Amino acid sequence: MTPNQTLPDRVWIHPHSYLWHAEPLPEARTYIADDVLAELLDAADNVLEDFMDVMGDPEALSMSLDMAKRGQPCIDGEAEGVMTAARRHPDLFSTSPRMAVGEAMDLTVQSLQAYGPAHDHWCVAWSGGKDSTAALSLLVSLLESGTLDRPRSLTVFYADTRMELPPLAIAAQGIMARLRARGIDVQVVRAPLDRRFLVYMLGRGVPPPNNNTLRWCTRQIKVDPMAAAIAERLAGLDGSVLMITGVRQGESAIRDRRIEMSCSRDGAECGQGWYQQVLPHARGIRGRVATLAPLLHWRVCLVWDWLRIYAPMPEYGGWETAALADAYGGDEAEEINARTGCVGCPLAQRDTALDAILAQPQWAYLKPLKGLRPLWRWLREPRQRLRKPGAERLKSGALAKNPQRMGPLTLEARRAALDMVLDIQGDVNTLARPRGRPEIDILNTEETARIRALIDAGTWPNGWAGDEPRADTWMDTVYQDGTVQPLLEGMGS
Repeated sequence: MTPNQTLPDRVWIHPHSYLWHAEPLPEARTYIADDVLAELLDAADNVLEDFMDVMGDPEALSMSLDMAKRGQPCIDGEAEGVMTAARRHPDLFSTSPRMAVGEAMDLTVQSLQAYGPAHDHWCVAWSGGKDSTAALSLLVSLLESGTLDRPRSLTVFYADTRMELPPLAIAAQGIMARLRARGIDVQVVRAPLDRRFLVYMLGRGVPPPNNNTLRWCTRQIKVDPMAAAIAERLAGLDGSVLMITGVRQGESAIRDRRIEMSCSRDGAECGQGWYQQVLPHARGIRGRVATLAPLLHWRVCLVWDWLRIYAPMPEYGGWETAALADAYGGDEAEEINARTGCVGCPLAQRDTALDAILAQPQWAYLKPLKGLRPLWRWLREPRQRLRKPGAERLKSGALAKNPQRMGPLTLEARRAALDMVLDIQGDVNTLARPRGRPEIDILNTEETARIRALIDAGTWPNGWAGDEPRADTWMDTVYQDGTVQPLLEGMGS
């Protein structure tokens, strides 16, 4: 410290990087008061010189506004760590003292350097969500910076369910364009036409999925298509394959600045990502694919720091990842911590993600999408479905466990629901055009035509003929043991 140099009454801190500022940043909510700062300085003689180097240069204290959109309390228990991390770092991939993102990245780099070279080909399973997007954009940035040696091939598999939240789908398109411009192979994975969500439900008559008895959607429109695409890719490759995912352990992964997690399989070291070696005797794609989750130890705040601050920077790839925050609640994404999925997901108790999107003025025109969940509930009602009239016999001759079970959607309900979905889509696009906002196509012309064709052909799920009574029809009750309780006289008339 120079003789006449004085400290400001208070300094502001960026929420996760712990960089110091002499002036308040827009929307910054927290600071270290002068008395706390004095205590920190007394307890941190070993870093005082570095601290004053920064404090003595007002221009060096300013940061991009995008790097300080909000603040968070700096509690006394973190004081020592804050002071130690107060130094600048010029490069996230260097070995100098760094921010929390850089510390987490060290383990990510270690895991990729430890396991990546053992595999000739790398694949990335990308859903378009925050975690898999962070893993993908970081991986490409590390490859381009020379931090990682390039594999013989890199393939990105994007899971397109055709029901993604619009901000997610739009952000994914921009990221895919940048990947292809870099010469990276991107494969868009969709379910076959007849097995897509709305075609399967409205064309074939399968009721909307639910968490209790009929959760068919995730495997059918996401898991199975992805497995098929990967298997097809494997058929054209020689050598081993490393599948990289964005799976994270969550907030409990970091305690007292140490990674505390269970060891990976196959003898991998703790803290270096979850890794599973190739299983040579396993069936299907697992017999040739090893799996690595290099972001397993990342907290959600680090994911957002990477997506909002660093990934969009030219030196880290210039990725269009900041827009992802809209799908999670905009500036409040980290606090809301919403899980994203299909728009109007029938399995969710609440439309948290969609509500967070609609709260942002630029996406308010999507409000008609709120009509999807009530439509799914309407389709599950008995009057929109058929019911088995009596006990069913299995091939073994035994009675089925659920006599008179409700089944598929009636043809009339399917036609009505198709019109409702098209109306919702039309209402959104009518609002989008004058605002210059992106339109949606949860049902395109090919899918709409296929649904109508399946309805006109009288298509039913396996085991149903379409001549069963409507589920709200009064009838004798058949119990599981085959006994029958006749309908009471006068009921059903």
